[in-house]
Amino acid sequence: MKIAIVTLDGETVSQHFGRSPYFKIYTIENNKIVNTELRERGTGHFAAHRQHAHTSETDTGHSSGRHGYGADADQKHFSMAQEIGDCDVLIAGGMGQGAYESFRRAGLEVILTDQIMINDIVRDFMNGNLKNLAYERTD
Repeated sequence: MKIAIVTLDGETVSQHFGRSPYFKIYTIENNKIVNTELRERGTGHFAAHRQHAHTSETDTGHSSGRHGYGADADQKHFSMAQEIGDCDVLIAGGMGQGAYESFRRAGLEVILTDQIMINDIVRDFMNGNLKNLAYERTD
């Protein structure tokens, strides 16, 4: 099993999925960590190829009147999900409802947490004690 945790620094979980430049990937086998990897994100707000400003309703995903929805937002979320297509679980501090729904449709278990330290999050996940605050931490 692989879990991806969004992060700014490799040590703490990012509080907003779209603004995190990295995924910290954990490979877990027989309830033990067998590999870790810090993977740079190629999509999202920090991506090098997206240096333009959000300038239109279509670009920001607001065309449906709700942030993170619409064809353009769906395509961006699909690209983000492809970056962690080898993972089973995605963990973040928070994300928009549109992103949350897109990642779930892509087959990821999405967990949103108020915990900060990645080591604590991974430990609690492996012990079955990581509480999913998805309804409280989507915007």
